[in-house]
Amino acid sequence: MNDIISAASRASTTGNMQLYSIIVTRSQEMKEKLSPFHFNQPMIKSAPIVLTFCADLNRFVKWCEINNAIPGYDNFQSFTAAMLDTTIIAQAFCDEAESRGLGICYLGTTTYNAKDIIDTLALPKRVIPITTITVGYPADIPPQVERLPLEAFVHNEVYCDYDEKMIKSLYSEKESLEANQKFVKENNKETLAQVFTDIRYTKNNNEVFSKKFIDVLKENNFL
Repeated sequence: MNDIISAASRASTTGNMQLYSIIVTRSQEMKEKLSPFHFNQPMIKSAPIVLTFCADLNRFVKWCEINNAIPGYDNFQSFTAAMLDTTIIAQAFCDEAESRGLGICYLGTTTYNAKDIIDTLALPKRVIPITTITVGYPADIPPQVERLPLEAFVHNEVYCDYDEKMIKSLYSEKESLEANQKFVKENNKETLAQVFTDIRYTKNNNEVFSKKFIDVLKENNFL
């Protein structure tokens, strides 16, 4: 694990400040505590290791202060830099882990209940959890998940906006997959898009969790 994290730490970082920390969770007791904040997704308890990647201004600010430098990092720009650093090393970790035969799973629930995770992991001020990754040796290698074609997201020179015909063409393969059609049927929806808007990522939930995360940023003086 240390070898993988060390390799991942070579990834790009804002001003070479490395504005991140990684909490490594191995004990079942701590996994049990974290599980509810990730809506009890089974991989939290079943994976041998759970990693919480955090945007961390705390360490760098303290280094500045003990060296007679006045830090000005209690703002949203500084948080954004730390969040980008954290996201970059998280993906670098995943790439390195998978290259060694390990399996990973991103959990997008970390910011939903950031305050609870902060309390559970004893994170100090200026340390914000951004994403969680479970890791272990997979029982099998699943097939690749579908992705949109390159023409859906690669723009040359300037952004080329989409008309209705292009949207339908770009999403047609995704919508035609048997697994996604089953997804639509199981949720009693007419389209795959409705599964996202009405079931998975609803306006109400987005607003609730936005407020909760904004409150965490305010408590840490990033807003």
